[in-house]
Amino acid sequence: MLFHGMDIFIIALLALLIDRWGGEFKFIRHPVILIGDAIKGFENRFYQNSILRGVQLTLFIVGLTTLIGLMVQYLFDLLPGLVNLIITAIVASSLLAHRMLHDTVLSLIQTSRPQEALKMLVSRDTEHLNESDCYKAGIESYAENLSDGVIAPLFYLLLFGLPGILVYKAINTLDSMVGYRTTRYEKFGKLSAKLDDLVNWLPARLTATLIMLVNFKGQFWQFYRQGRLHDSPNSGHPITAMALNIHCQLGGDTVYFGELKPKAFFGEASHPKIINRSHIEACLGHWIKIDLALYSLLLIAILLNFIGRFYA
Repeated sequence: MLFHGMDIFIIALLALLIDRWGGEFKFIRHPVILIGDAIKGFENRFYQNSILRGVQLTLFIVGLTTLIGLMVQYLFDLLPGLVNLIITAIVASSLLAHRMLHDTVLSLIQTSRPQEALKMLVSRDTEHLNESDCYKAGIESYAENLSDGVIAPLFYLLLFGLPGILVYKAINTLDSMVGYRTTRYEKFGKLSAKLDDLVNWLPARLTATLIMLVNFKGQFWQFYRQGRLHDSPNSGHPITAMALNIHCQLGGDTVYFGELKPKAFFGEASHPKIINRSHIEACLGHWIKIDLALYSLLLIAILLNFIGRFYA
């Protein structure tokens, strides 16, 4: 069975808490790495520069992770209720990444070579970036991955249980590996990129709205006007929301795979384009703000479900 009602909210809350205090489980191979291995194996064996072969890749990975998710949930359902709930929460926590995201961005201001630390976060060229550019890229990555790594997987966990969060991470991993507009992946990764855009459409806007609300912005929709200028239909919204709340300008021309790509700026025109340590610290302050907001929302949902059961 899939969890419903109060149980799934408890699982989500426990998963967030485990991720916050435990982070990554270093002693096991991460599920996303296993998904990445499957994608790379398919690509190495079956790659063709065609949309059809990319469709086959996407169907294979999504179908495989759906099957595995359903099988794992079936096996967990054979366990006693409380044990099932706890183990499901532990597995789900491994598919959240707020602690890892926070710590990786924090490393940018803990090293004399932020260019090296930044390689863990972005696909763009980093070697010739100055300190301000590295900090800007780190903040953009934090805002974007706040959606991809926290809000979106949590959203699909609440909707579809463990299979839902696993399939979401498979789609997101497909996009991160083959969803590029390059000669090799323009056709092969097209469906993966489009599917990732689709599943992230609502979570990205929820993330941007949450960033605005935890900073007590009454006009919480203010991010939308600039956010839609981004090349991605989703990434610009949380990036703009972050820029507006830490008082800087993000975006601007960026080098990807040796090619300079023009990009819009995000944030108030009066805010500085030079990003410094204080901007990174303000960005990372959202770690506790966002988590506290999510804890509160989940606790309210648990309480309402409990009241509903009590009076049923």
